[in-house]
Amino acid sequence: MIVIHDELCKGCKLCAKHCPLGAIEIVNKIAVVKEHCSNCGMCVRVCPCQAIAKDAQTHGGVTCYSCPIQCEIQLGFEGACRRYSNNKGKLVRNRPLVLENPHAGLPDTEIPDKPLITAVGSGTEYPCCKPAPHIVAAAVDGVEVVTVVTEAPLSYSGIKVKIDANTHIGEEGAKVLRDGMVVGMVDTEEYGAKMLSIGGANTLSGRFGFAAARTIVELANGERVKLQVEKGSKLELQVGYPPVIDGTVEKKMRIGCGSATVGMFAKAMAGAVDEAIVLDHHVIGLLSEHRAGEEVGLQYSGVIPNGRKSTRGRYFGEHGHGWGGTHIDEPVKAVQSVDMSIARPGMKILVTETTGQKSGLVEVQADGSVIEIPMTPQVQEIVDLIASNCEDAVVSAVYVGGTGGSARAGVTTYPIKLSQAIHAGQAKMTIGGAPVFILPGGGINFMVDVGKVVSKAFTWVPTPATVAPVEYTLTRKTYEEIGGHVASIQPLSELVKVVAERKNECL
Repeated sequence: MIVIHDELCKGCKLCAKHCPLGAIEIVNKIAVVKEHCSNCGMCVRVCPCQAIAKDAQTHGGVTCYSCPIQCEIQLGFEGACRRYSNNKGKLVRNRPLVLENPHAGLPDTEIPDKPLITAVGSGTEYPCCKPAPHIVAAAVDGVEVVTVVTEAPLSYSGIKVKIDANTHIGEEGAKVLRDGMVVGMVDTEEYGAKMLSIGGANTLSGRFGFAAARTIVELANGERVKLQVEKGSKLELQVGYPPVIDGTVEKKMRIGCGSATVGMFAKAMAGAVDEAIVLDHHVIGLLSEHRAGEEVGLQYSGVIPNGRKSTRGRYFGEHGHGWGGTHIDEPVKAVQSVDMSIARPGMKILVTETTGQKSGLVEVQADGSVIEIPMTPQVQEIVDLIASNCEDAVVSAVYVGGTGGSARAGVTTYPIKLSQAIHAGQAKMTIGGAPVFILPGGGINFMVDVGKVVSKAFTWVPTPATVAPVEYTLTRKTYEEIGGHVASIQPLSELVKVVAERKNECL
């Protein structure tokens, strides 16, 4: 069990905060270990005072060999990953095997469009020399099919988080922190969205790997997570829900950049105003100078927007927390200057952003300055048109991983043949019953939409690594050809009976 050296303990609470089982509490500024401690050693890693140590001797628990941590699970309690419980001296997977994922189908191929069973609740056979926990076979459309499943601990894993928002959250490459610990970084942007990369092999094996593993799993399982971008924004993220950035709920995903917005709505704009500036952190659009403005009969107005010119009618904006993710926070600041040798007093300029959530109307004065004036119903209709064409902002995520070791050896005695079969389309890989995209090149590197995976399918172990439910489905003929563990195959019907009996026992 875990030993606390009272004379060294400072009562900093880090051990209690990061214990996966909540098995440590602080009493009179000293850490105290509770009876359900599994001896996983997480507290030893985080203690800054070297006040905690692991006792190598066992103390009545059952040792779990599903990962290298080898928790000592006490009677009636769970291990650190919360997958296994000590039930009357026997370790049992505390979630029944999930036979089917109703959320996701797969494209039609010669192989069935879904695995015979999912790996969720299957458990893990460790080390790599053992066959996978379940290898089942059944006839599908007259063809005998095999599905092999395991809950695989993957140290090569992470999650890509897509945040639909124009709001500037931080510079690309900036560290992403959770409770002050580095768990990832800001990735390159995608169209209409900010991107985070959480985890990865180097981060998981680093100083705060356990925090990264927990963050990956909580995001993948649809839980709400609070993060901080270094020198940037505070984020509250939950897959399937709008992102919260610096306390503000994002409502809309931009329809396109400022230039694209001008291009799409040039005709409507030209019928209501003399000029339009569409603010966007990537490209600001200027209606009259834009090719689309010319197409609808406009000539350049003499208005110069607040940005750095790129090409005709297109200007680069400066990142910030203002309109459209720029540094501009009110409509008059969108105008840098007006060339009165071209412009005329009284010209009306619509200023909006690419989501239509913020907008204003300004008017050119005789001295070339601009003032804000009330919006007219006709101009408001244009803003509403832009907004109505924007999608709702939402957080989504793709779990990424690489399957090697027991994730392949549990399937076949020739792991390379499994990799080759996957890339050749002779074997279909799924994660929690959901389709994956296999990256080209060597190995089995995959990406899966966590929104299509069986609910709460991911876990983590303090090695640290995340645990993903992996399924391989292929014909029995192919399975035999790649050196599969044929002797371990059992009929699907038999496993279904076992699962049903266990569920009845739990009722």
